Order: sequence, then C-alpha cells, then structure tokens
Amino acid sequence: MCSCGCESIVHTFACVSIAFLTVVGSHTCGFVRTRTRACLFPGLCMCLGFVSVTQVSLVVNVASECGFTDQHYRALQQLQRDLGPHHFNVLAFPCNQFGQQEPDSNKEIESFARRTYSVSFPMFSKIAVTGTGAHPAFKYLTQTSGKEPTWNFWKYLVAPDGKVVGAWDPTVSVEEIRPQITALVRKLILKKREDL
Repeated sequence: MCSCGCESIVHTFACVSIAFLTVVGSHTCGFVRTRTRACLFPGLCMCLGFVSVTQVSLVVNVASECGFTDQHYRALQQLQRDLGPHHFNVLAFPCNQFGQQEPDSNKEIESFARRTYSVSFPMFSKIAVTGTGAHPAFKYLTQTSGKEPTWNFWKYLVAPDGKVVGAWDPTVSVEEIRPQITALVRKLILKKREDL
C-alpha cells in the first residue's frame, strides 16, 4: 500500500517516483534534475497535490562500464533529443548489480554521462533493480512486464497511464524499439489535440 493510502500498484509506483525525485533529487544529492515536481505518471498522484504532466517514459537501468554503454547512451540521448519536446523522457537509473559495472558515486556517474554523451534526460541515484533490495519502481516494472532485468540497459516503455507496454533486454537496440516509442508519443499528441 502507498503511503497516501492508495492500494493501486500503479499509483504506488507513481508516488514512489515522486518521492524519489523529491527526496533524492532535492535533499540528498542534487543528482536528479526535473523540469517540474509533477508526477511522472499522470492522474495517479492527485492525492499528493501535484499537477500531472502527461508523458511517455523509457525507463532504463544504466551502467558506465558496460559493453552496451556507448551504443545505448548515444541512442538514448538521440531519442531524448528527438522526442523530449513532445511529452517523452528517458529515465536513467544507474545500477551496479551486473558485473559491478557502475562502481562510481552518483556525482561521478552523472558527470561521466553528461561529459561523454551530453545526456539531457533525468539521471537518478544508483539503485538495485533486482532481488529483495530492488527499488519499488523496478519491482513494479518487473511485476507488470513479467520481465526482470538480467543485465544492464534493460528498457521498459511506460505509457502515460503508467502501464508498462514493452520491455527489452540490452541486445535489443534503442533503434529497434524506436518505432513503438514514436507511435506511443504520436498517439499521446493526437489525444492532447482532441482534448483541446
């Protein structure tokens, strides 16, 4: 159950995301940068008094010293550059669980990603994505997709309503899933136009 009393797992994920953004980003390390203090998954956190921002998200567990690092960071940044202005965000969660390939501090991880790949998408603090210590956000992603990360750069596509609509391992490139992401963003844009 969520701290606000709601029993919905989707709502819990959204509340955890907000708490993570607010507490970790603002008070602990300043590692997370967000444009708003709004819920990443709209319509799910009204009880917290946040104004929702509707967006499509690609949630990725990242690592700086992985064989997939260069290919994925470059493609993720290009995706953010192309779709970011249209209600889309890559959400990067550093993780050191697979091959100890993310050993640095949060500050060093962010510096590496920004300096080497000019990433402009949100970078979260390092977390566990599997096992008993897994962050609640990744527990939700795993439970709803039926796919648990087994290595770095697992990608989860989350629709504006908070539902996981796709999950891919690191052998599937960002370019391969780009059409699905673009279609979901396009659908969101058309819905927003209809709502006007």
